Amino acid sequence: METKETTLDKIRTRPRFKMYTHLSKETYAENLKKYLTEHQDEFTGNVNTEVATISVLTKDDNYWKPCLALRTELDEEVTVIRGVFGPSSAVWTFFMFLYFLFSISWMTFFTMYYVENQINSHEYPWALHASFVMLFFIAVTYAAARFGQSKAKAEMKKLRKFAEESTLKFEKLV
Repeated sequence: METKETTLDKIRTRPRFKMYTHLSKETYAENLKKYLTEHQDEFTGNVNTEVATISVLTKDDNYWKPCLALRTELDEEVTVIRGVFGPSSAVWTFFMFLYFLFSISWMTFFTMYYVENQINSHEYPWALHASFVMLFFIAVTYAAARFGQSKAKAEMKKLRKFAEESTLKFEKLV
């Protein structure tokens, strides 16, 4: 017996998948709407022929609430479904902004410290301490992201189940 790795098994290592189907974009969207209606007590979302966004219904709404974004595209007589698991794009953008801000600040403060030492100036005695504070903020941002991911693990499993049950049965191996 030969065991094959399906498209959705790759989700364990990265939160993206790509699969091909024989269905048209409209038929796939209708099937997705039907599945979402059947499971409306567990999932919520918005589905159209181009993009679908699915999330899990929960009592509490934390900042790292995961969602499944499905995008359908036509590629040479076959429909391509691209899926991305993760928090909303606003949360991703916010965390990337924080990483960028703190990283640039760290580089600026460390450069100020280094140049000050090279030219034997004492204008910025606080620059090294500020660079360590920026490293601390980067670590706190990373810890907040990991905490959010661990808190949303159960919801990610439910979204994976949704993707498997609603999408995998239409997969066409290319």
